[in-house]
Amino acid sequence: MVDQKLLTPLEKTLQRLLLNSRFIVLIAVGVSLLVGLGMFLVATVDAAFLVAPVVTYPFAHSNADHEVLRNHVVTHIVEVVDGYLLASAMLIFAFGLYILFIARISPSEQSQLPGGVLMIRTFDDLKDRLAKVVLLILIVKFFEHALEMPVERPLDLLFMALAIALVAVAISHGKAAQDAISSIKPDADNEV
Repeated sequence: MVDQKLLTPLEKTLQRLLLNSRFIVLIAVGVSLLVGLGMFLVATVDAAFLVAPVVTYPFAHSNADHEVLRNHVVTHIVEVVDGYLLASAMLIFAFGLYILFIARISPSEQSQLPGGVLMIRTFDDLKDRLAKVVLLILIVKFFEHALEMPVERPLDLLFMALAIALVAVAISHGKAAQDAISSIKPDADNEV
């Protein structure tokens, strides 16, 4: 470490400028927060629009009407879940950037939230949290497309089963990797 007394005024100014340049991240934090809140609003409005189809479901006149209405409701519920997951990812991203570049947030350090979702100390922590949410979004999107996919031949059903098996492998592989990572104690050099 360089003794601050030996630095020229220009070097001190450059160091201060470089250190303070981290505050540009506040733009990304603010925009991510706004986008996350916007997605929560969109998903909530979408959920509210599901009330009418759900209420009319018991009064559908035929089995075909029931099936169409059920598919409509389930598909839109999946879209709502997808919206909430995306909103959560944006909030985690905003939170993580703030912690990594600006300052720690005291209440999050003492938080009793399960899984330590807001305990972000390194870029790897942030990347891990976001990767989990993105995987969930992809699974939800897969489920949404699977509901709409017509099964016309036995081979279509086989492909669907293979796709579901691949999703299951991805989930279990992610869980195994998470368990392996959590068994390793954090390195002091990796902490921010």
